[in-house]
Order: sequence, then C-alpha cells, then structure tokens
Amino acid sequence: EISLTEFEQLAVDRLKLLRTIEQISLHGHAKNSEEWKKSVLDEIRKQSDLKYFYKVINSTGAKSKEPDYQARKSDHISHFVLRLAFCRTEELRRWLISRELDLFRLRWLSLSAEGKSEFIRLNNLNYNPISASERLEMSEKSSGLVSSSADYYRVPFTQVLDLVKSRKVFLHYGFAYITNTDIISVLLTVFRSRLSHELSRTARQLPALEVIEEDQDRIFRPLKALPHAYIGEDYSSKKTGDKIPIECIDSLARQSFPLCMRQLHAKLRQDHKLKHHGRLQYALFLKGIGVTLDDILTMWREEWARSEPEKFEKGGVAYLLRHSYGKEGKRTNYTPQSCMKIITGNVGTGDQHGCPFKHNDVSAIRLTLTQSNVPAADIQETVDLINRGQYQLACTKYFQITHGTPPERFINHPNQYFEESQNVKHGKSNTKKELTGDKPQPALEKRPSVSEEL
Repeated sequence: EISLTEFEQLAVDRLKLLRTIEQISLHGHAKNSEEWKKSVLDEIRKQSDLKYFYKVINSTGAKSKEPDYQARKSDHISHFVLRLAFCRTEELRRWLISRELDLFRLRWLSLSAEGKSEFIRLNNLNYNPISASERLEMSEKSSGLVSSSADYYRVPFTQVLDLVKSRKVFLHYGFAYITNTDIISVLLTVFRSRLSHELSRTARQLPALEVIEEDQDRIFRPLKALPHAYIGEDYSSKKTGDKIPIECIDSLARQSFPLCMRQLHAKLRQDHKLKHHGRLQYALFLKGIGVTLDDILTMWREEWARSEPEKFEKGGVAYLLRHSYGKEGKRTNYTPQSCMKIITGNVGTGDQHGCPFKHNDVSAIRLTLTQSNVPAADIQETVDLINRGQYQLACTKYFQITHGTPPERFINHPNQYFEESQNVKHGKSNTKKELTGDKPQPALEKRPSVSEEL
C-alpha cells in the first residue's frame, strides 16, 4: 500500500528527474556519451530528493539487493503513476516516451557487461551473439566491415532503423549485424514500442477508472495537473528588501522583462488596459518580482483612467489585483505563472497573454528581433527553435541575444528570467559566454507539490 501523499510525491520526484535529464540533454552532449552520462548524474546527485533514483540509475547490475529495495520501489511506483498522468493526449505520451527512453539509455550506460547480459536474459529478449563461423562469413561478405574478432548480434533491420539511417551496420537479407555497443538501439526500439502500446491502452481504460474510483478528485485531479505543473523555485513573494519601486517599471521592462511580459507591459502602456488573462499573467509576474499591491493598484488605476475608468473598480480589475495578492476571496497566495503554464494555456485571436514564441506569428518574432538589430544568424536560430516547438529554448536564446551571455539556467519561468537578467546587470552572474559547454542548473531545487494557480 501507498499513501496519497507518497503517491503524489513520487510522481513529482520522477517528473523532476525526467525534466532534469531533458534539460541536460538539450545541452549538446551525445546521449550515448560518457560526457552526457556524467553531466546528468552530477546534476541528479546535487538534488537530495532524487537520491533513490540516483542509486537505481548508477547501479552496475540487474540483481536487486536488499538495501536497494526502497529505491527500486520508488522507481517502479513513480513510473506507473506518470503513465496515468501522461497517457491522456498524444503530445503527453510522446513527451513521456522520449524522456523514459533517455532514462533507460542512462541506466544502460551504467550497467556492467555482466549486468547487461543479465538484463537481456531476464527480459527474454533472445539476443545472442552470432557464432564464430557466421561472424567470419559476414566479415568476408562485408569486406571487413564486420570484424572477425568482436561480438555481433543479428537482428531484423526494422529494429535498428536509426543505425541503418546513419550507415553504422552491415545489412544482409533483411538482417542487421550490430555490435555489443549498438544493442542499446534494439532495446530502445522494443521499449518504445511496449511503452507506447501500454500508454495507449491506459488512455482507453482511464475514463472507466475515473468513474468507479471513489477518490477520483483526490487521485485524478492532481494527475491531470501534473504534466503542466511547475516544480521549480517559488516566486510567489519577495523578501521585504527586494521590493521594486513602481517608477522603475518602464526601465526594468526594457532591460530585464522576458518577451511575454514586455509584450503585456507595452500593451498596457499603449492601450491603457489589458484583457482578463493578460491582467492575470502580468499582475502575478509583477507581484513575483516585488511590486507591492498598493503600487500596482496605483499604476493600473492611472492606466484605466485613460481608457475605461469605470471598469477599474466596477469591472473587477481592482478586485482581481487584490485577489491575486491574496487579499480577497480565498486569500490564497497565488504563484506567478510558469513558462509551462503560459505555453499550454489557451490564447484566442486578439488576446494579449501567452508565450510570444508559441502564440505569436513567426514573422512577428522576426520583426521584433530585426528592429532590435539582432544578427540574421541569431534570428534564424531562434526561428528554428520555435519551428521545432522548443519555445523555452527560444526564450533562452533571446536572453543570450539581449544580454550578451546565456542565463545560468535554461529559462523555466518569467520571474527566473527577470532574476537572471538583474544578476547580469549587477555583475552577479557566473555564466560563461557560450551556451554550449557550460552546465545549466534546472530550476528544480525545492520539493514542491502541485501548487494551486489562478
């Protein structure tokens, strides 16, 4: 049995693990390399709440030992909980499959030769090295491509299409001859197929489970929120000494706001009003950087006085601000919206909120960067990231372009962008001059729960 608290925490921890691997993987190391393995393990080791996963990942053998029981239990349970959370849509299933494949690859790299053989045997995969005579025959037919002195496996070529594409294998009558090193490609193909099938099956069964489950609100509601949950640093409030004077907002917007907030600030100054979701997104950001409730009320009242003065109080604008700061309604201390929250939100025609890299037309991004005298090569690199759906990387690139140096961590949150920008402006940044070669620290320091957001 497992408590609901442990159920949710294990899911959050595994999500944190997979996002950590994802962010390190974006850093440029080949995924089969020792550099990639070392970078990921170094980052995981720093995070105490991932100690169980570190123990499992760094294991050299497939045989379970008594001291590892809790680690393996956490590994198994968290995997199946994330299956429930990420099975609902094709996009979520693709993300989970990609990340779990990376985790599988990482664990395979840590296994000893004996551990790898034991894994293949225990899972009834039936991949055995070819005989010496067959190896000699293939060596002759391949003109030496197949070595007569190394171990090779004969597998259907459809299981190693990535190796076929890169011309790393010898093909003969529909079979590929692969080395012991390349067997991981076969295992990843098998794992991808099985996990994809199981996720699709879970998705079909989920509606029935939600109907019969008495505790569906306590179990399934957090699971629905989990894929888009921000599990990084808490930006819900600032220390007293970090308050931002309202008269500095215009200059700060030019210098240190991420593009999403610069866009909202510009619309507020231009139109003297914002639509509902734009108000919410921008107000929570300002709260997070240290703007007081009194100051934001003063600033926004002055803006609405120039467009729709009656709507500021009677139209609910002032109430929304007080509610966002926890002074009305449930008096909840709402958190500023994360990149994931903003990216996955619905944005309609004419709306002002959202992520510019996701929701704006690419031509508008090109124009914005061109007007800022950004070199054509940097503009194209940013557009390429957008076209690949890597919106947070595009924002990270935008930070590098506008500051002359990359952020210390890949951008996960608008308020993180602001803090990193201020650190650069005040000489507190330790970042290097290249995005490739440094070690990003994903914003995943705290043990969070799936927090409530407006």
